[in-house]
Amino acid sequence: MSNQFQFIYRTFASQDALSLADQTLVSHALMAMQQAYAPYSKFKVGASVLLQSGQIVQGNNQENIAYPSGLCAERVALFYAGAQFPLDPVLKICVVAEGDLMPQGALLSPCGSCRQVMLESEARQAQPIEVLLVQRSGQIIVLDSVQNLLPFGFSK
Repeated sequence: MSNQFQFIYRTFASQDALSLADQTLVSHALMAMQQAYAPYSKFKVGASVLLQSGQIVQGNNQENIAYPSGLCAERVALFYAGAQFPLDPVLKICVVAEGDLMPQGALLSPCGSCRQVMLESEARQAQPIEVLLVQRSGQIIVLDSVQNLLPFGFSK
């Protein structure tokens, strides 16, 4: 037997093609990225999370010389949102990155650990989280659910 998993995603040529709310979310992720602590990899990542209340939470990668003791931007943002606003569902998460590990034509996508944490956040609140991935080219990929990034993730 052969099975297949498919999903639909949207692409936008630039940030200007997004809604004003999504442009704001991208701007917050870009600001967060500039504050990343990445002295070892020189790979800066920023994330911003839009909560149902309208609050935007930012996160960025935090490296540590005792690798792998650091933490990715996505998890910093989601864990902060969960700790500070536990009853405020996450509507969207935006991820941006720059550095040699992110060449101009490469596809930006969260690591496996971040995908699993994002999936758990989505499951915990029982509603999808929209994902915006901003490429170095300026193109933006939008997925309607974290499930599309990790179709066979761990679940209860």
